[in-house]
Amino acid sequence: MSNGINDQLMLISGFSGTGKSASLRNIPNQDRWIYCNCEAGKRLPFKNNFKTVKVNDPELVLAAFDEVIEHPDDYDGIIVDSLTFLMDMYESVYVLTSHNTMKGWSDYQQFFKTLLQDRVVRVNKPVIFTAHVADQLDEKEMAVKTAVPVKGALKNNGVESYFSVNVAAKVVPLKELAEYENDLLHITEEDKDLGYKYVFQTRKTAKTIGERIRAPMGMFDKAHTYIDNDVNMLLNYLNDYYGVN
Repeated sequence: MSNGINDQLMLISGFSGTGKSASLRNIPNQDRWIYCNCEAGKRLPFKNNFKTVKVNDPELVLAAFDEVIEHPDDYDGIIVDSLTFLMDMYESVYVLTSHNTMKGWSDYQQFFKTLLQDRVVRVNKPVIFTAHVADQLDEKEMAVKTAVPVKGALKNNGVESYFSVNVAAKVVPLKELAEYENDLLHITEEDKDLGYKYVFQTRKTAKTIGERIRAPMGMFDKAHTYIDNDVNMLLNYLNDYYGVN
């Protein structure tokens, strides 16, 4: 990580129930990670010992990043779960209560930019955001597109544009995964019993052209279109790709 770039920044986006939070389960040394819970204190779907911050004010997330920046030897990374709820919270706490709503929406946009363009860059540690998505009709192209919903001026570019790696959490039938055998996709006995698997989709396909899945060119080949929904495995893969020790 150098030159104002965080090579271990990723966005895990998807609909509810697709395994976004569960993908955090294999992160090692969890007591050295700050987990910003922005979803009304909802528990993670697995036992963990993250250093949890129950966020009821968006400024607490900036404070969590500041803690890691100021004490880098004490932490291995930071998680924000989820960006969608965080920005909804900012709207409720600061925009809707503002006497000047125009300034409130300007502050909404600036908060996001401060978080992504200042704190994320300065933290110099792995940073993981989760986000919910929604289907939206693009009236200009008359096509349904899937994106992280956001309001104000941020909606024009989309929050995904701030991430070089955005994988989509999916639940995919095993028969659709048959042509994507690779070293990062492991079909378990439980998967076989269920007939489907929770995965990350790393590349667009003909069926998902309207989604904002993205990664640097050459990071994933066609065989790796679907991989295990395992954030730790993905972080290790990013480290190998970028040559991060």
